[in-house]
Amino acid sequence: MAGVASLGLVCPVKLSQKPRYSPSLTRHSSSSVKMMSVSVDQDKKTFTLDKSKQAFEAAKELMPGGVNSPVRAFKSVGGQPIVIDSVKGSHMWDIDGNEYIDYVGSWGPAIIGHADDEVLKALAETMKKGTSFGAPCLLENVLAEMVISAVPSIEMVRFVNSGTEACMGVLRLARAFTGRQKIIKFEGCYHGHADPFLVKAGSGVATLGLPDSPGVPKAATYDTLTSPYNDIQTVISLFEEHKGEIAAIILEPVVGNSGFITPTVDFLNALRKITKENDTLLIFDEVMTGFRLSYGGAQEYFGITPDLTTLGKIIGGGLPVGAYGGRREIMEMVAPAGPMYQAGTLSGNPLAMTAGIHTLKRLKQAGNYEYLDKITSELINGILEAGKNAGHAMCGGYISGMFGFFFTEGPVYNFDDAKKSDTAKFAKFYRGMLEEGVYFAPSQFEAGFTSLAHSSEDIQRTIAAADKVLRQL
Repeated sequence: MAGVASLGLVCPVKLSQKPRYSPSLTRHSSSSVKMMSVSVDQDKKTFTLDKSKQAFEAAKELMPGGVNSPVRAFKSVGGQPIVIDSVKGSHMWDIDGNEYIDYVGSWGPAIIGHADDEVLKALAETMKKGTSFGAPCLLENVLAEMVISAVPSIEMVRFVNSGTEACMGVLRLARAFTGRQKIIKFEGCYHGHADPFLVKAGSGVATLGLPDSPGVPKAATYDTLTSPYNDIQTVISLFEEHKGEIAAIILEPVVGNSGFITPTVDFLNALRKITKENDTLLIFDEVMTGFRLSYGGAQEYFGITPDLTTLGKIIGGGLPVGAYGGRREIMEMVAPAGPMYQAGTLSGNPLAMTAGIHTLKRLKQAGNYEYLDKITSELINGILEAGKNAGHAMCGGYISGMFGFFFTEGPVYNFDDAKKSDTAKFAKFYRGMLEEGVYFAPSQFEAGFTSLAHSSEDIQRTIAAADKVLRQL
């Protein structure tokens, strides 16, 4: 597996090769990673979050918890959440004037960098014609053709407004097409906040330590079956127990919502085999991995073609977007072509389509995924080496522009393994890195992202900051 620390080694595999990889994330090896001689104190201003504190206190009177998405509240890492003022390229600035190297990337969409000049120019031209039509526009055709051309499983696509909405739609479609009700999901995989998916979910549910969410009726999750990730024997047992009843298996082909967890060697192949044998649909939730691991997503990278795919994030270039697609015979069940109803007022709006088109155009240029592979390998290897030198138990890995690390020896195969990570130590590390001008996701259970805008200097400064902070823990 490209860039995954496996069997004690870090062995990148080029995207042009068929992936050869070993199970999941293991502890970092003793192979040397050269520490960059970059001063993290260079031109450093006094770190203060006074304005962010004032803004957040006011926000708590206006919005639940002061935020519109839970992890932003910093509950799992402690300290004062930062309130962002602006972003550009690989950097972001808060309202106190602090500058950060950003490895969140709006949680994935900013793969070509924030506020890209070409995308902004195209959006400005599109805005002159209007921001939303509530009617067909030609831009929908253009982006649809690009998505269909890129993603192996997709012959037809339906655009929606978020990853959650895409997963809601694809679940309804799978049930409609198969005439079955039960689904299998994996512990720690997050597919949005729709009721059927809030069973042993990752992302904010894992970050905040929440059980299945209050307000979810038992009936909504009655047909949701769960298995540990990378555990094919449990999946086999579920099929034996519920023979002829399972409509679909849905999973993140690379988990990003309970930390960065990769599939073992045979896991995806085994899922593809068992779903075909049981006339069950295989759904890849590529909201996070789509156009990030490779231009054709995780399914192109691993050479496994699912029946249905959900997308989001990158295909909207940072604007609200989602999509689901798959084989034509399945997608023609969707209204108005078929009887399965799903609709959305802002679906396919011209701004999201424009940003997506210009983002995908950039990604298709030669050398981009090789560059992401290079800088991400340097980043994760440098952080793990810094942790090893400072005496910390750490493991981690990456594929292309997606990465993660845990404060545990590893290996990490599933969510239970991820929960062995020292989250208190991660919280201290996180706050230390924030003061050094590096912004990771404020949760141990979220993947990180690099972009084409990240420079070698960004990577070097990040490694130097990590070395400093890890030695202080």
